[in-house]
Amino acid sequence: MVRERSSNDDLHSLLEAITSSDVVESRVQLLIKLEELGISEKSELGSLIESLIIFWEDFTCLDISQCMLNKTILHVAAKYLELDISGCLRHFISLGIKASIWCGKHLKMTLMSTEESQEEHCNLFFQLLVDLLRYTAASFSALARYPVLDDKELMVTVEKFTFELLNLTNSSISEIKRIHEFGSEVLKVGQQVLDAVIRLCRVYSNAVNWDFLDARTEKDKNGSDCEEADKANHVISIAKCTVKQLCELGVLAANDGGSLVSVLNLSWKGVVTLLQLGKGALAIKLDVANIILTLISLANESLRCAAETWSSLLTETVSVQEAKRIFLPVKFYLINAVRISSQYPCQAFSAFKDITLCVLMISTFRILLSKEELLKSASEVLADLLEPASFHLLNSLLNSAQLKQEDKFQILDWLFHDEDDSNFIPGDPSNIHRTSKMDAIFSISSDNMHGEKVLLLGRIALFLNLLKTAPDLEDDVRLGITRKLGWLLNILADEEVYSWCLILQIPILCGSGKTPELAYQPMFFSILHALKTFMIVVSSSLAWREMETFLLENFFHPHFLCWEIVMDLWCFMVRHAEVEMVNAIIDKLCLLLRSVASSESVLIPGSALRKIARSICMLLTYVSQSTVDQVYSEIVGSNRSQSSSILFVALLMEGFPLNLLSDRMKSIATKRILIEYFEFMESFDDVSIRGCGSGVFGAPVFALSASLRSLQDSISDIDMKTLRFLVVVIRSYGNTVDNVMKDHYRKLLSETLGIISNVKHLYASDGMEEVILELRNLFISGPVVSDTRLYQCKPSLATFMAGLGHIELAENDNSTKSSAVWELYHILFREQHWAFVHLAITAFGYFAARTSCVQLWRFVPQNAALSFDLESGNEANEERFMSELKTFLEKEMALLTVIPSTDQLQLLVKEGLKLKEMIRKCQTIDLGVIENETMEIDVENQANKRRKLPDGINQGVELLQSGLKIICDALPHLQQNHFDCSELHDKFLIHFSHLEDEIGHLVGLAGTS
Repeated sequence: MVRERSSNDDLHSLLEAITSSDVVESRVQLLIKLEELGISEKSELGSLIESLIIFWEDFTCLDISQCMLNKTILHVAAKYLELDISGCLRHFISLGIKASIWCGKHLKMTLMSTEESQEEHCNLFFQLLVDLLRYTAASFSALARYPVLDDKELMVTVEKFTFELLNLTNSSISEIKRIHEFGSEVLKVGQQVLDAVIRLCRVYSNAVNWDFLDARTEKDKNGSDCEEADKANHVISIAKCTVKQLCELGVLAANDGGSLVSVLNLSWKGVVTLLQLGKGALAIKLDVANIILTLISLANESLRCAAETWSSLLTETVSVQEAKRIFLPVKFYLINAVRISSQYPCQAFSAFKDITLCVLMISTFRILLSKEELLKSASEVLADLLEPASFHLLNSLLNSAQLKQEDKFQILDWLFHDEDDSNFIPGDPSNIHRTSKMDAIFSISSDNMHGEKVLLLGRIALFLNLLKTAPDLEDDVRLGITRKLGWLLNILADEEVYSWCLILQIPILCGSGKTPELAYQPMFFSILHALKTFMIVVSSSLAWREMETFLLENFFHPHFLCWEIVMDLWCFMVRHAEVEMVNAIIDKLCLLLRSVASSESVLIPGSALRKIARSICMLLTYVSQSTVDQVYSEIVGSNRSQSSSILFVALLMEGFPLNLLSDRMKSIATKRILIEYFEFMESFDDVSIRGCGSGVFGAPVFALSASLRSLQDSISDIDMKTLRFLVVVIRSYGNTVDNVMKDHYRKLLSETLGIISNVKHLYASDGMEEVILELRNLFISGPVVSDTRLYQCKPSLATFMAGLGHIELAENDNSTKSSAVWELYHILFREQHWAFVHLAITAFGYFAARTSCVQLWRFVPQNAALSFDLESGNEANEERFMSELKTFLEKEMALLTVIPSTDQLQLLVKEGLKLKEMIRKCQTIDLGVIENETMEIDVENQANKRRKLPDGINQGVELLQSGLKIICDALPHLQQNHFDCSELHDKFLIHFSHLEDEIGHLVGLAGTS
């Protein structure tokens, strides 16, 4: 007791001496003695710290001795922070507040002094600043040991302490580059402060019963819930202040250029940690959406700088290491944004426009990088690092259980908004490559993103990503995506998207496991793969009805590329669907085919008849053999009527899969094609046939020409009659003045040339020379040489000319046949349209590889299209032609990755513009006019309508149809189950065919009545 009293007396004596001393140096010495004395009583410790607060000099000028005094005061107080100070926390915190305010005032003054080289003063102040930051970190740790959630006055002091010290820490870290040798130490201690305050917030949050606050319904009479609310408000106030300071430091570190990586990491991770406290209570006090936008803006700014750098002239490939150096910080921002958005999806939804824009920018940036050879590595790194992170950011909203279905649909509507087409100018490709301006991506705002074509490819890539990841999406999101499938087709009709869709190779992740490999795939195939994946996922969900609607509505899409995609999906469905479903689809299509049959439309590729036939033929390649047989039997069978002939020709011209028929049915079909072909040739001179105005003139020729590739075994049956028939057609064309018949002969000429080009043994026939000479007379020296109809025959002529490599040609000027062949090749090579150039060079390449001729220059005219200089278009050079031919043949033999040129893109864009204009015309057809015209026709023909047949007749016809179908289904089992005699089996089939025809007539009569 005597020793303790003596120690206390010494303490009071020292404090009195310090108070009474006017000399700063003396106060310092006395404080050092005080530090050595030590104190064990909490009450005395509180008095000591209060005295130290009073002793702290609040001077306006930075003096060495006074600065030393304040530094010593901190040392004395810091000595006790590791001890039990639970009873005097307020005193230590108050000292920190006063010291923080003082240091904050003098920091700017000291930095100015640094510029004036007052190093001794400055060094001492920076030492004091470091000591204060250490004291702050220790104070936050002490507060974490003794939570002060039951003393309102103390809680206010702690909040002020947090505010002042974090401000000082923020200012200190912001100026570390000007602090010179103390910069690294200030940075290190500053991070300790940040780490300590984050731990403090976590401890305080754990001490609050957040569940109780959420569950309370009314104020408790004893006020316990009010005390709990005060605790929660205190925690929220501290956390709010801390989050604000951490965000500012995070932005500062991001803009620093790399020297503050540790602060960048600590600050944003700290923000995420604090936002996870209190079960979302911070969302009420903080602008969470603004924090997410800050992270997004940091990511966009980093990418913008990279885009500006790479948009300039590049001479070297951007390495993987360089790309990772740029993209890794961006990934860090995105990951933290994902964590916050997942925690607060409702708050993030308020910023969904900027979030979706960021995702679109990254998706677009990756595609534009992949277009440049020097930037492909950067594109691959972006696809690996950033695209998954940005997609998770979007999914944090789409897959959130807290968002309503209409909110998710709103996001999808905003992302995949139908573009405004009011500025469309048909045939004007002047704005080519609007989708390839890399440096323009990051200048787009969320308000005008819909009008920016540069984002179109990114939208498509993002949509494909959604389709491919459909298994991970919620049902309501799948439904929303299904309703946007029409948007995809509309966008593909854009001229630039169309061009890039055909030639662009995009990087995709292949394989499973931890290390998927990156591979390049044509964009068109990526679209098909994504749509098929999505079909599988939604096949057993409510979205399937929307999927069926989409497939049906676009069955006859006017844009050929969109139609190809839709039909590929139909084929995919038919390939994997149940047999009953497939047969029902095929039956309905066959019924539709019969309803549009007409002789006028069968030879028009874009007619409804040909479109439906094309669709049926595509689907039949994926069905069973019995289904193909059934379609042939129902549409063709043994019926030789005009309607059957029209349908059969239409199907054959669209690639009916004869090879998929059963052997018996294929044999029947082949015999029919050949017999009708020979019958037509034999009766060709008959005036009644040539003057026939109904049916398809020359239908057997069209049928054989279309089916030759499937009838290789029967080609030997085609003899010299075909050559003589061709000669007759050529002469008939030249001698006819009737335009209708002339057009018929022109079509027969093209088809017959196609037949001969597939029947190679005819080239060795004696009649081939006559054919060649007749063709020369027709195309070169005949009276109809200027006839524009012949222009349409030149593609068939080119295929015919390719086969001339199988005949012997004399290489002298005395050979009439050889001269005719040279001249015919000359007219092909002079054609300057790119399609004819390709046909001619392909034909000549086949010919050159097989002919025995060595003087190939005889076949090439001096003014061949490929001989002209591409730039001037004036100078023709034979060597240039041979060089182009050599390049073409080498490309045909090699499997090279084609890099599209600007010229190719321009051609595709022009083609896309024409297709777009065609769709525009289709969409602007006035259906009202059509209805009126139909009504007028109906009124006009009203008098000619037949009376309604009795119900009994209609019912009987339906029963006959049902019985016919039952018999047809049993036919495959007829021979193997009941009939051993093939002759009896054939007779049954013949009678069944007649029965089928008669019932078909009855059905027609009942339908027209």
